[in-house]
Amino acid sequence: MFKRLLIAFGLLLVITGLWLTFLIHDTPSVLDPDPSAPRAVLIDNVRLLSMVPGAPQAEAGRAVLVIGDRIEAVGAAGSLTAPEDALFVDGRGRTLMPGLIDAHVHVWDEAELAGYLAHGVTGIRNMGGMPFHLPLAKRLAEREILGPDFITTGPILNSPGPNQQDNQKIIITAAEARAAVQDQYDAGYRTLKFYSNLTREAYEAAVEEARRLGMSYCGHSPEGVRERGMPHDKPFSVAFEESLGRGFQTIEHTESVVWHGLRDDPDEEKMHLLAQKIAAAGDVVTPTLIAHDNLVRVAKTKGAYLSRPGVDTVNPALRFLSRGNYDFWSSVDPDAYEGPRGVFYRVATRIMQEEGVTLVTGSDAGIFVNIPGAALTRELELLVEAGIAPYDALITATRNGGAALGFAKTGVITPGWRANLILVDSDPLANISAVENPSAVMIGGYWLDKAGLETMRAGARDTSLVRSFWRVGEFLLSL
Repeated sequence: MFKRLLIAFGLLLVITGLWLTFLIHDTPSVLDPDPSAPRAVLIDNVRLLSMVPGAPQAEAGRAVLVIGDRIEAVGAAGSLTAPEDALFVDGRGRTLMPGLIDAHVHVWDEAELAGYLAHGVTGIRNMGGMPFHLPLAKRLAEREILGPDFITTGPILNSPGPNQQDNQKIIITAAEARAAVQDQYDAGYRTLKFYSNLTREAYEAAVEEARRLGMSYCGHSPEGVRERGMPHDKPFSVAFEESLGRGFQTIEHTESVVWHGLRDDPDEEKMHLLAQKIAAAGDVVTPTLIAHDNLVRVAKTKGAYLSRPGVDTVNPALRFLSRGNYDFWSSVDPDAYEGPRGVFYRVATRIMQEEGVTLVTGSDAGIFVNIPGAALTRELELLVEAGIAPYDALITATRNGGAALGFAKTGVITPGWRANLILVDSDPLANISAVENPSAVMIGGYWLDKAGLETMRAGARDTSLVRSFWRVGEFLLSL
């Protein structure tokens, strides 16, 4: 009897292990590429926003031929000849433009990739690496699964302080910084993310080691050790200017630029001077206005904004782990500090645009309650609300993103470039919100029509709590 019970228990463990393995490694079926997809696509008689520098903002009556994942030709409507087996798309009344690039996201689960595609986002940079992100990047690059073009940083590098978090690699000394950078390089990461509490020693050593290894780096501008009285009564240990011209791929968050660069002083004249310094240094900024705006919206609605449509596509593990933050922000008085600061962050972003700072769009999706895919449209809306023209806002989400993040030949529509495209039913120059729900998306040689995008929207809800918590645990053990 005991032997039979032991065998039964062993079989139960094996079955449970196989079930967990399936849950952990299973990918939502909506991301499976369709082997019958057409090799060529001709979009004819369409309004074209090519985003090519020097080209008209919009051109009516154009045609674009795609073969494989490349743009083969661009010409007048009716002028292009496609292969016999090509898919023909009638573009009358619609607008074709490059797919959107979100420069600041946090991916917890493959299902989120479907949400990005459903909302026209064809390129993303993940801003906090976990072990599963590297094989995911490989699968996406080889088109084993469908999803946006994908870049990931390594695990976030920070030092002890008020912004220290459990999901960060904590370093203090130069030796610890060099070892952490080497470890990330050996693991396969090629981009670092710095956070705001980095000590001067750790920051300078990490930059030196990254340059030695040929790695790029981005993130918050390091402030050094936070002491009592900073920033209002005494300057930061590491000045904001010490991040300028240092080779950052991007500096993140207008909110952080104001906090660190202006020492939290919402002064427009000072912001103009700071923006001039950023522009002169050639640094790129990711404003992520939506990250703060969503906090204010939760506060203004006493938490009701947490239940808006689309929140069910936010990762369930994230929602579980964020319950304390949700409760806190639901009880904050938005008019005391956060609301007025949010208004100034939009002003500061407009000033950076006016002074010639290169901007790229990022939504911080996958953090708090920022919805993968849809959040980028809200970021574009905030840029327009800040006073940036719709065309200039779209530049930040297309060609600027492609150039700044290193997505090769991505972000404009011209022969030889990658055919990451979205087709929208109206004119985004008249209404920037038109990009949120495209009628078609092309990525990696695959054309997703309206029905395909509806399937993607449904698939974005196919997240796994088990899979997500497993990966969080695996990540924390790796730090």
